[in-house]
Amino acid sequence: MALNVHLTFDGNCREAFDCYRSVFGGEFGDLQTYADGPPDMPPVDGAETLVMHVSLPMGSSMLMGADRNPGMSPILAVGNNFSIAVEARSREHCDEVFAQLSAGGKVTMPLQDMFWGAYFGSCTDRFGINWMIHHHLPAS
Repeated sequence: MALNVHLTFDGNCREAFDCYRSVFGGEFGDLQTYADGPPDMPPVDGAETLVMHVSLPMGSSMLMGADRNPGMSPILAVGNNFSIAVEARSREHCDEVFAQLSAGGKVTMPLQDMFWGAYFGSCTDRFGINWMIHHHLPAS
């Protein structure tokens, strides 16, 4: 199991991650915009060039980020601009961790197979902490 940090920005994710890359070095593992999403998830006008996902490997950890999706995400405020990402050992482990963390909290995205090849879901626990739980699915 691995823990990583996911940061959420309000339109300046690319600028922030260019800065972080200049500080820590390395290359982006992924960089996708909302325009790169699947056809059934079209971006709202003006969001096409916003970052949907970026990752910067840092040793055995990953710094990840995205711009909030103006059509779906809440307005950013201190406290909702980050999530802790858990890479689970298996699909079943995802289910267990997700059930425990979301108990008494709020499910923001139910666990489901995603277009990028992961079983993924997100929730806010009863203490107000945002979590992203995922397991990379085997390539088919």
